[in-house]
Amino acid sequence: MLAGISGQCGARLKHSYKPGANDNRASERTRFVTFPQARMIPVNGIELAVHEAGQGGIPLVLAHGWPELAYSWRYQIPALVAAGYHVIAPDQRGYGRSSKPANVEEYDIHHLTGDHVALLDALGIEKAIYVGHDWGAIIVWHHALLHPERVLGVANMSVPFHVREPADPVAFWEKMLGPEFYIVHFNRQPGVAAAAFDRNPEQFLRNMYRTKQWLSKAAPEGEPRGQSIIHLADTVVKSGEPLLSEADLQVFVEAFKAGGFMAPSNWYRNFSRNWETTADVEQLVCQPAMMIYGEYDMVRTADMTAYVPDLEIHTLPCGHWIQQEQPAETTRLLLDWLQRRMRPLL
Repeated sequence: MLAGISGQCGARLKHSYKPGANDNRASERTRFVTFPQARMIPVNGIELAVHEAGQGGIPLVLAHGWPELAYSWRYQIPALVAAGYHVIAPDQRGYGRSSKPANVEEYDIHHLTGDHVALLDALGIEKAIYVGHDWGAIIVWHHALLHPERVLGVANMSVPFHVREPADPVAFWEKMLGPEFYIVHFNRQPGVAAAAFDRNPEQFLRNMYRTKQWLSKAAPEGEPRGQSIIHLADTVVKSGEPLLSEADLQVFVEAFKAGGFMAPSNWYRNFSRNWETTADVEQLVCQPAMMIYGEYDMVRTADMTAYVPDLEIHTLPCGHWIQQEQPAETTRLLLDWLQRRMRPLL
């Protein structure tokens, strides 16, 4: 397992994969599955709504971003199950039917990664492969740092690994991008944006979930940029085209009508706390890693080579919602990387 990995990374990745208590490679798996129903699992002092398929296969956790749900992975789950993976896709803390604690601090990176540790414990699994998108990628990168013994490998989309900043990131963004930059706004005017989204969740999500804005000949609205995100519940975005079918859009709309945007936005309100509480965390992702960028994503690429030494990178011709905009190619890249890089470690 440690072939080709030396030094600090070799020391950190000393545990080999062991099947979970419920692992049975001969168990029956459904080749074509619909999106699995959730079951509520107590973890880390809360409950998560967890969608599972392919029980008995190789554990693989899918971590969604903001403002999303486990449903964002609907295109990938059938192929992953058919390939022999036990797919575990939670609606993460604050989303869907999962618990929504009142205290902002309960959405910091230690709670969010702690949920994943507790979820593996609840399922009798020692280690898993993790796949993340957007905020889910941030969680997966930090999970690999904070709990390396539970992570076999990581495949992330949109958001690259960023080494811990030398100063409070929210203060930096405020200075460089202004008070209306959405992350700054969430922190300096807590609850204002979430309340606006709650007033018209369907319009907000309809505007967020768009694609091919870069083909528009009109004044480029592009993907929702920092300032414009705050106002997306109060306008109609016409550039590009809708990403979701009406039926798929309603899955997200109903979830956010019921659960609101305050809890999901609390993830952003912990950027400063996360920075303060990770000063002693070594900034080195030792596990095999894959990064998938969207060519037209508002999120910028980053040079991760010094901090993620075992990394391969791909770019797809899409925007931010990579696994939903390019589902077939995303799935192909995942399956290929899993076969080449993860299977030999098992």
